[in-house]
Amino acid sequence: MKKITILIALLFSFASGHDSDGKKVFQTYCWGCHHQTAMAFGPPFSQIAAKRSKAEIEAYIASPKSMYKAFGYKRTVMTQLHLNAKELDAISDYILSYKGKK
Repeated sequence: MKKITILIALLFSFASGHDSDGKKVFQTYCWGCHHQTAMAFGPPFSQIAAKRSKAEIEAYIASPKSMYKAFGYKRTVMTQLHLNAKELDAISDYILSYKGKK
């Protein structure tokens, strides 16, 4: 029983920490152009999450200039971010957490 309690606590702390990592990446790099559910300079995360998979989100963030045509955009104004793999994973999960939210 003690092992199960510890396992549940570890899983909860990992899930909570990952979400906060995504929020931190958002606050550091994204908030100037994106909001979670409202239109800003860029589309809201809720709109992105409704249209894109995790892989698509990560590909666009990693290389917007090489991906915009594949997404059907006429141009891109997204800044090239230089995120490490952990940051990219965290922000894509954070964006996807807004799927279905308005």
